[in-house]
Amino acid sequence: MASSRETAAPMKQSSLRRVVTASMAGTVVEWYEFFLYATAATLVFNKIMFPPSDDPYAPIIAAFVTYAVGFIARPLGGIVFGHFGDKYGRKKLLQLAIILVGVATFLMGCLPTFDMIGYWAPALLVALRFAQGFAVGGEWGGAILLVAEHSRDKTRGFWASWPQAAVPIGNLVATVVLLVLSRTLTEEQFLSWGWRIGFWLSVVIVAIGYYVRTRVTDAPIFLEVQREVEQSKAVRFGVLEVIRRYPRGVVTAMGLRFAENIMYYLVVTFSITYLAVALEVDTSEILGLLVIAHIVHMIVIPLIGGLTDRVGRKPVYIIGTIGAAAWGFVAFPMFDTRNPVIIVAAISLGLFIHAFMYAPQPAIMSEMFPTRMRYSGVSLGYQVTSIVAGSLAPIIATALLASTGSYVPVAVYLAIAAAITLVAAVSLRETKGSSLHELDRLDEEKLASEKVAADA
Repeated sequence: MASSRETAAPMKQSSLRRVVTASMAGTVVEWYEFFLYATAATLVFNKIMFPPSDDPYAPIIAAFVTYAVGFIARPLGGIVFGHFGDKYGRKKLLQLAIILVGVATFLMGCLPTFDMIGYWAPALLVALRFAQGFAVGGEWGGAILLVAEHSRDKTRGFWASWPQAAVPIGNLVATVVLLVLSRTLTEEQFLSWGWRIGFWLSVVIVAIGYYVRTRVTDAPIFLEVQREVEQSKAVRFGVLEVIRRYPRGVVTAMGLRFAENIMYYLVVTFSITYLAVALEVDTSEILGLLVIAHIVHMIVIPLIGGLTDRVGRKPVYIIGTIGAAAWGFVAFPMFDTRNPVIIVAAISLGLFIHAFMYAPQPAIMSEMFPTRMRYSGVSLGYQVTSIVAGSLAPIIATALLASTGSYVPVAVYLAIAAAITLVAAVSLRETKGSSLHELDRLDEEKLASEKVAADA
């Protein structure tokens, strides 16, 4: 079996591009909706979904707490989607994920405000946020594996990074929608009903993304392993099997994710709070600056993904980690200038540094686990970390800023996170150009030797 997989013909470039497009289409949809919530949490929900407060940071922290609920749901979604994705296929689970996040986001646009129904407003917001996070938790692993398992060994870093580039595209679309609404409507109109339009637009985007995903199939390497698993009842998969057999891979993936996840939400979410509340920069101006930064992020991710195929995954990741440690000490003084050019340079620099960690992740994590449990492995390693990283980052940063009145503790917080991730990056095994078929072969040998030992 293994040898036939090793000699399978590589996928044609045109077919691979179609797979990349399908993967990105859904990811754009889901991150459009996820980032729409992140932006609305700072600009809208803190004003209409929670009781008023004399402390300007209190409702923002409350909104970020509901925001964090989505991160708590993501590991659960990753576990559930990973389990069934390893059993039934990446494509089917990705189609389910896009529908679930679309329904949750549309219903968010229909929610009554705090003035209408009191504390039921944030309660319903939390419930929908949980559903949204659950779906996004299952999305990432399936999207990157759909590409990684179709890619050639020597170019996997480049092609697998494209779904990562779909994240800033989704964020870009969400930012543009909110920017247009905020500039064409009065503040009263925007807070009253205008913000809802962005959430309702998800129906159109979901329909397009779902259709595109119906046009592709799972990779041959997965389909063959799936048949083997079905024939051999002794072969297991799922989260518990991943933890039991590949604990180092799971822990390393979590460590790699830690600083990257924290940095991203400091750059794209907390920076909005810092600029809007601490520096009183106009909302539409902030959104305009983020548009430029997201474009930079979108462009550099596949370029850096390609770089990992040439120089390796490990050195690229280490560069990103060191840059993350320094960014906070450089960026916040740039924000304090209130100069739009310098502000957008600070945000763009943050996302450029972030790409050195973000772009290599799909290839690195795909090359850590065999096919029969790859969806579970990458989802677990990627999503669990978000509970203590990205979900808490805006809350911790806002609390530090509110209590000290200084950005320095926030910069120190990011530097400490970067030090933790640097340990994981240094200990990482270089996997550039490695074969997924060979990884499956070694896994089969382990299973065979265990069976022989058990029968002896």
